[in-house]
Amino acid sequence: MMQLRKAGERGQRDFGWLQANHSFSFGDYYDPEHMGFRVLRVINEDVVQAGKGFGTHPHRNMEIITCVLSGTLEHKDSLGNGSQIAADEVQRITAGRGITHSEFNPSEEEQTHLYQIWIEPDRSGREPEYEQKKLTYAEDALTLVASPAGRDGSLTIHQDVCLYRGRLSAGTRLVHPIGAGRHLWLQCITGELDCGMRIQESDGLAVSEESSLEIVAQEDVDFLLCDLP
Repeated sequence: MMQLRKAGERGQRDFGWLQANHSFSFGDYYDPEHMGFRVLRVINEDVVQAGKGFGTHPHRNMEIITCVLSGTLEHKDSLGNGSQIAADEVQRITAGRGITHSEFNPSEEEQTHLYQIWIEPDRSGREPEYEQKKLTYAEDALTLVASPAGRDGSLTIHQDVCLYRGRLSAGTRLVHPIGAGRHLWLQCITGELDCGMRIQESDGLAVSEESSLEIVAQEDVDFLLCDLP
């Protein structure tokens, strides 16, 4: 069973300094038919204008992964971390029993384009944690971005979830097996691919009750793939 979430159907907000697109209910965007998918609670695609950002704000009991696509994001938090996340770097925050942080575009000229993903943790009340990495992405294959044990150099996430990023050249075919009782969410970043239906830039696809997912790149594509319990 597959359900397509078209880019244009997402919750869309334009604050001037921020263009935000919400695949699931978030903030003052509420859609009872799109509250999340399995333990995947948030997928936000954000464009932050130069010199702007999110002031200090709190989080609790959530695994938060940020993938910067272009530009730079500056981060400061209550654990004492302060860093800049560049394009193709990834960040993981375990909010646990509570953390505050700010996110800011330090550039005076360039926008920052990012995806932020929130995943419900395996239990509440963990100690807050911070992790940031620059990954080397394989061509015409999936690269593991986050996993429960941080295997293969990925971020460590406190949930039975594997997050991949795929970069496929036009015409490439990839088959991802789906374990019993597992589910997938595919989020297309750029390009167009075929999974039995046409998936275009910023579209999402929920997959359940399937044994595998065949992905065929109709053109050069970049996408995220979440393997969920």
